[in-house]
Amino acid sequence: MAFRRRSKSYPFFSQEFLIQNHADIVFTLVIFILIGLMFEATAKTAILFIQPQYNVTTLSPEGEVTLYHYGWKDSATILFYFFITIILHAVVQEYLLDKVNRRLHLSKSKNTKFNESGQLCVFHLVSSVWSLYVLVTEGYVLHPSSLWENYPHVHLRFQVKFFYLTQLAYWLHALPELYFQKVRKEEISRQLQYICLYLLHIAAAYLLNLSRVGVVLLFLQYVSEVGFHIARLFYFTDENHHKMFDLWAVGFVFTRMTTLTLMFLAVGFGLARAENQGLDWETGNFNTVLIRMTVLLLVCLIQSWLLWKFIRFQLRRWREFRHEQAIRKKAGPKQPLRTLKRDSLGHHENGVLKAENGASPRTKKLKST
Repeated sequence: MAFRRRSKSYPFFSQEFLIQNHADIVFTLVIFILIGLMFEATAKTAILFIQPQYNVTTLSPEGEVTLYHYGWKDSATILFYFFITIILHAVVQEYLLDKVNRRLHLSKSKNTKFNESGQLCVFHLVSSVWSLYVLVTEGYVLHPSSLWENYPHVHLRFQVKFFYLTQLAYWLHALPELYFQKVRKEEISRQLQYICLYLLHIAAAYLLNLSRVGVVLLFLQYVSEVGFHIARLFYFTDENHHKMFDLWAVGFVFTRMTTLTLMFLAVGFGLARAENQGLDWETGNFNTVLIRMTVLLLVCLIQSWLLWKFIRFQLRRWREFRHEQAIRKKAGPKQPLRTLKRDSLGHHENGVLKAENGASPRTKKLKST
């Protein structure tokens, strides 16, 4: 299965060979894991990579329900879906983005940003729909108090745990993609910032058993990011599209304010009033004053930093717009050329009568009487 057209062959185990064929190599590893399910000796090991582990069956009014909690075996599952996301990344790049790039004829810098926004737009759109489905089916929308009630939320349903495992796998796969996609050095630091922030937030919500609050915050963040990357894609196709950035700006500020409000409501007030205060590793209880204050402080600092970057960007954009308007006013409308008065012999120039060919017309001799 070849994801990219081979324009040139490279030596085996070379850097260019690895970059060009990384999706095919990863696809081969996935096939080996799936083949392991076919044999009894390797089936138990292969299932660690494919299916979430640590399931517990409990009784409920609806009957037997299978719930999950986290453990070190989740790293094997994350690794498998880490491989899957690399393959899906290559599929989107080859069969969608590359075809669009050939038609747009973008510059190298714009091409890199177009590919970045295209990949993230697909992921954010799928994740926002998925997280919304989790919010509705788990009842978090109709019962907001369930976000902090009955903490710690150690046991998760399959869809919630699988959601977190795939989220961690995707953002981990974004790290080697910086190498595979040959991202410029100027762009690596910027992309590393948001990749690490996503990994920090998702891992903290998963490990601290704040999975319910985490799903809500991810939904808000992904919806905001979908708007930004769609506006960016439209801008690359036609630079006159600016109105969608204005809509995204409103959504960005709303997301920041909602995130801060929700965190203070759930962690600052909800968990602070809970009866089970204290640190207990066995039960997964991290409801202490120190941990709550640390979480709130980190969230406030990160949200404030994002707002500061956003305000600086908007101010710079406003100054550039004002500068362009000032240049246009100074240029002003071009004055129309004055039409020269012409008579039958020629035209007047500097008070002297000129002929049509540019020579002065001869004066008529007066007849002597």
